[in-house]
Amino acid sequence: MFEEGQLYSPVTHEEDGTAVVHLGEEHPGFNDPAYRERRNEIATAATLWSPGEPVPQIAYTDTENAIWRTVCRELRTKHERYACREFLVAKTALALPEDRVPQLDEVTARLRPLTGFEYHPAAGLVPLRAFYGSLADRVFHSTQYVRHPSEPLYTPEPDIVHEVIGHGNMLASPRFAELKRKAGEAARRVQTEEALQFIADVFWFTLEFGVVWEDGELRAYGAGILSSYGEIEEFRGMEIRPLDFAEMGSIEYDITKYQPVLYAAESMDHLVEAVGDFFATADDSTPARYTPARR
Repeated sequence: MFEEGQLYSPVTHEEDGTAVVHLGEEHPGFNDPAYRERRNEIATAATLWSPGEPVPQIAYTDTENAIWRTVCRELRTKHERYACREFLVAKTALALPEDRVPQLDEVTARLRPLTGFEYHPAAGLVPLRAFYGSLADRVFHSTQYVRHPSEPLYTPEPDIVHEVIGHGNMLASPRFAELKRKAGEAARRVQTEEALQFIADVFWFTLEFGVVWEDGELRAYGAGILSSYGEIEEFRGMEIRPLDFAEMGSIEYDITKYQPVLYAAESMDHLVEAVGDFFATADDSTPARYTPARR
């Protein structure tokens, strides 16, 4: 999924470390020179950063902070209506500011006492193996840019709203954080690209777009749903199937559209046990094991 995502806003680098973000023609910021310059500036700060150094501090503008406030306001009631209890408890514990965009080191300072996770800056989408492998070390790579102001409730790629409101709140839950850590260990364990992609696809249908039954209601826990103003209103109308790792690892999906098929766990305990066991046992034989016809 990350390789496909690179088609939309790939980042290249000049010899001096300057980053250039290449927005697609359909991107809402494509014809906005000021936005493109801002994206390059923020991406360059991440490019020049090295682990162990202070995380780049972004001086967010009034417009960027206003976008954050808009998203937080619109998602607040939707989370109460549609998010699972585990996410809501974690969100309360993390207590992110809603009036301004938080700095990544601020998110880290709030997360570490809860689950030990920390945020590292990324210029754009991170290669599959590096992104997932870092989760094993309780590191989450995050962009720092804010979506284009013309569409505050939509982004064609992961921005800081998705990375922090979606994944950050999840990472404040010890149970969700452990699932992500196990996914990272699985990515580190496998050698083949096929096995890595299978793990990534299961991650996509669980920790990005997962849903769970809770008190007879379908609730969302995936970061992709819970950071999306539009998708959070639509997920209950999608085709809901039980957890099926063989299918998750082989079904075709489009990352640029609402997911028409979602996989529901029977409960939070079922989710933790089943998905945790999948990541804990995943290895290079996983694609063949779950799809015997490939043998």
